[in-house]
Amino acid sequence: MNESIREPNMFFNRLGERHEPIKVFRINCKFIIGVYQGTITDYDILIKYRQLDNKKWSRLRTPKHIHWTVDILIKMYNDRVSLKTFVEFLEQQWERVVQHTSQDERIDFLERSLEQEDQGFINQYQEFNSHGEYSIKFLLVLAKLLMQQEKNNLSRAFMFKNLLKKLKSGEDLFSILSIATHNTRK
Repeated sequence: MNESIREPNMFFNRLGERHEPIKVFRINCKFIIGVYQGTITDYDILIKYRQLDNKKWSRLRTPKHIHWTVDILIKMYNDRVSLKTFVEFLEQQWERVVQHTSQDERIDFLERSLEQEDQGFINQYQEFNSHGEYSIKFLLVLAKLLMQQEKNNLSRAFMFKNLLKKLKSGEDLFSILSIATHNTRK
């Protein structure tokens, strides 16, 4: 990283309380993801990130499924076949995600170095880093964190899985974005 650009802190204050990350992931010298204790369950995680742009770090942001989805759609526009394989890989990851039942399980999940465990797979998709806002590595780590967050909050959760299915099958934009924004009707 450029010596003149100081890495930002990843703390935030809410309701007068200072929150510090449980784990921090530095990705491609351009993104920093912080994982925090969530508020919904004992093992819930809250995800926030900062992005380096024009030699300045962004404010701390909370990523949403829609941000992740739009970037995947931009990348899919450039190579649908390759990105379909990427989405299939994420579907396999989804099937492995289980709700954490202890602090040790959550720590083990975070300490397995999410950003490194799939390095070969990340290298295969480097070409997509020039399309969209986010790198493949960032999208992969974020997807795994979002999946885990969803499962920790409700073990029967399926929204992210449905989103992946719609992306893979090439559903219409409205259907995909409705799931990504949690705006589906029964």
